[in-house]
Amino acid sequence: MVKSDQEWAGENEDVPPWGKQITLRAMVTGLILSVVFNFIVCKLNLTTGVIPSLNVAAGLLGFAAIRSWTALIEKIGKLKQPFTRQENTVIQTCVVASSGIAFSSGTSSYMLGMSPYIASQADAGNTPYNTKKLTIGWMLPYLLVVSFAGLFSIVALRKMMIMKYNLTYPSGTATAYLINCFHTPKGAKLAKKQVGSLFKTFGASFIFAAVEWIFAREEGCGFGSIPTFGSQAYAKRFYFDFSSTYIGVGMLCPYMVNISLLIGAIVSWAIMWPMIEEKKGDWYSAKLSATSLHGIQGYRVFIAIAMMLGDGLFHFVYMLVVTISSFTKRKSGEENYSGEGSLEDYDKEIRNKYFLKDQIPNWAAFGGYAAIAVISIIVVPIIFHSLKWYHVLVAYLIAPILAFCNSYGAGLTDWSLASNYGKIAILTFSYWVGLENGGVIAGLASCGLMMSIVDTASALMGDFKTGYLTLTSPRSMFFSQLIGTAMGCVITPLVFWIFNNAYQLGDPESAYPAPYALMYRGIALLGVEGFGSLPKHCLKLSVWFFLAAILINLMTQLLEKFETKYRIYRFIPSPMCMAIPFYLGGYFAIDMCVGSLLLFIWQRYDKQLAKDFGPAVASGLICGDSLWGIPASALALAGVKAPFCLKVGHGGA
Repeated sequence: MVKSDQEWAGENEDVPPWGKQITLRAMVTGLILSVVFNFIVCKLNLTTGVIPSLNVAAGLLGFAAIRSWTALIEKIGKLKQPFTRQENTVIQTCVVASSGIAFSSGTSSYMLGMSPYIASQADAGNTPYNTKKLTIGWMLPYLLVVSFAGLFSIVALRKMMIMKYNLTYPSGTATAYLINCFHTPKGAKLAKKQVGSLFKTFGASFIFAAVEWIFAREEGCGFGSIPTFGSQAYAKRFYFDFSSTYIGVGMLCPYMVNISLLIGAIVSWAIMWPMIEEKKGDWYSAKLSATSLHGIQGYRVFIAIAMMLGDGLFHFVYMLVVTISSFTKRKSGEENYSGEGSLEDYDKEIRNKYFLKDQIPNWAAFGGYAAIAVISIIVVPIIFHSLKWYHVLVAYLIAPILAFCNSYGAGLTDWSLASNYGKIAILTFSYWVGLENGGVIAGLASCGLMMSIVDTASALMGDFKTGYLTLTSPRSMFFSQLIGTAMGCVITPLVFWIFNNAYQLGDPESAYPAPYALMYRGIALLGVEGFGSLPKHCLKLSVWFFLAAILINLMTQLLEKFETKYRIYRFIPSPMCMAIPFYLGGYFAIDMCVGSLLLFIWQRYDKQLAKDFGPAVASGLICGDSLWGIPASALALAGVKAPFCLKVGHGGA
């Protein structure tokens, strides 16, 4: 086979030593982009919880920043070190590791679920032992304690998973391909055009977000208050939100994800909730507030939780079976894992050489994990009094096994089930501790510990795959991941603090409903109280939707395996995606479907152009709109209100 000119810049590429792959300019760029991406992820977490892969944007922006800097320095003859694919990989790893903390930290899910405001919506379990005020004083040290363990948990298995079993890690492989393309003459030329498109849409999106703010003086004002499909549809949360972020996310997400969201919104808000609301006074008290979990909100939250748990349980069992089956076959030699298959032996030898060059000693991995576990056993019970030292010890003993399962499964399918392991931890530890002893807080805190370890372990192994394919030293990848994680542990609480002080987070009627906060608290309440606290017939409906989620997934997998002609499985909706609008409504699903429609039309017009520039345009829409959150939050903290209030169909402007 012939070596691809898209992959290698030259036969004798000079690969810098690992110490020169982590440069000061790379870390400064990583820090700046980490702040931007933390705002993006935090905003998405607080609005819909749907977060697309931002690897492309991180790779593109990292390339643009350093390439611009090196080009300028080169012109004046002061360039000491050229920009390499290894440095590009280090930047991308650092940024993704940092923004990954914004997800696994749970500031908008399990952490926010601890707050008294979210607890007041849940009614049950709203006691001093089962609530905790969110402050940077405990959030930052907690993240610093639990976020690094995952990096040490399975690092010793890197050679087995990357070289011996040759796990794919689709996201890591795609990122490597992207970076390799950037650093060829043809790829660099295309990358510059992609960066140009990204910044154009970034600017347009930022300006449009600023214009939107001008007309949103108070709650219920602005472009998002326009009843685009009529006032009755608006009352059921069906309207176009004019959000550049959601449109961009829709362009990055698969079509079926967006359609699943829309189907879920129709099933719930157009059919189920109106029917249940007619039972007010019979199924639940008419005197309850709209946010009470003993009223209509209880059906919305717990049926959504049931679908998520059903979907999560299916994928947990499915991935466990796939992992065990694949692992057994590889051990017995039934599967061939001797080579890359699509690359010639020369490329494989070069990659193996650089991947084995800078080893991370096993004693450092085991010692690091043990040291972090001991620190956690001491510190975590001080932060969360309901969690005892033996609870934390058990979590740290179990976590490496779950981290391996999740990392291996992600290597095969690109699915990370970190949130599902977190939900299992909530149910287990909340039941173990009990309601009177603060079981709700214990369950939510253990969720954070488990999610952090499992998610960061999977992300690290995917980054090792990227490093393997870009000839980046595993040692530089490990240290850039450590640095990015440290950045995320500091940036994430600060970004959340800005949002938390500027807005009322967790209000289902606000711009930042934080849907997962109440859902995660609801799971903890199920663990400590059982099902007795649910409103009438809620348990029965939840069980049916739990089973429906399992059956839908089972049908999808069976059709994918046995039906090959029409590939009907592609058109079956995702239960997990269907569940999200059960709580939020359909407005963001409509925006995301608009994004899908725009991408579909673009692909019909010019498929290659859409493939090359679609992700860049989508990333620009997300970055620009989300970055407006920084000045908007600053204005809100300063008490500055927008000058106008736009209300169409609600009594004028």
